[in-house]
Amino acid sequence: MIVTTAGRTTEEMVEQAKQTALALESRYVTRRKRSVLSVMEAEQEDCIVVGKDRLELYPLGEEVPFFFHPNSSMFRIKRLLKGEKDPFIEAAQLKTGMSILDCTLGLASDSIVASFAVGETGNVVGIEGNPYLAYIVNKGLKQWNSGIDVMNEAMRRITIQQNESLEVLRKLNDNSFDCVYFDPMFEETILESDGIRGLTKFARAEGLSIEMMQQAHRVARKRIILKDHFRSLRFAQFDFTVHRRKSAKFHFGVIEKNGK
Repeated sequence: MIVTTAGRTTEEMVEQAKQTALALESRYVTRRKRSVLSVMEAEQEDCIVVGKDRLELYPLGEEVPFFFHPNSSMFRIKRLLKGEKDPFIEAAQLKTGMSILDCTLGLASDSIVASFAVGETGNVVGIEGNPYLAYIVNKGLKQWNSGIDVMNEAMRRITIQQNESLEVLRKLNDNSFDCVYFDPMFEETILESDGIRGLTKFARAEGLSIEMMQQAHRVARKRIILKDHFRSLRFAQFDFTVHRRKSAKFHFGVIEKNGK
């Protein structure tokens, strides 16, 4: 991975690019008015571009970058503000002051909505295995201005851990979080998204293992939630109660601790 600046480079961008390269243990490369494709071709590396307002990740040879955007969380929070319901919040039964561990952070859409739901006294921790995605999403959560104050506050409250989910779960104490959440669809989302297909190389295909579920049972105080394709066999494999939704491509599965 290399790090460079946007086309119209400023001294501030150069300094930020150097700091980003240092943080990611990558290499800073001077832009020299070259296109991003030219820079990548010369260096034969993936590239992070530091711009005025955002970071962009270009997989080698790709012309369309990945960058942080709150995606569906924005209109979902607008609906919640109007008193409407959100299927994820309903499945997880999230309320003010609760804690949730998002084991498949991805673009953080569900974590943002969860953070809004649990409020200032709650706690949302998201795990992302890829260091570059984790860095870009973390920066985005801290800097993005949605135009909605309560949503901005929700994004800022999220804590990101860059690691493999199983490694994090193993180190947590029993009953550390009210809810443990899995959304292994992130890789499929990337595959289906025009313009960011190259990001498949960065996705972590951990899936759900028996040990991961065992650890989730130990860590979760109240429930485990799984978001998966409506045809997924994982719901039955791990004994989830499925919240089926008509015409939806994915459902939510829930395991209640102690049968409550």
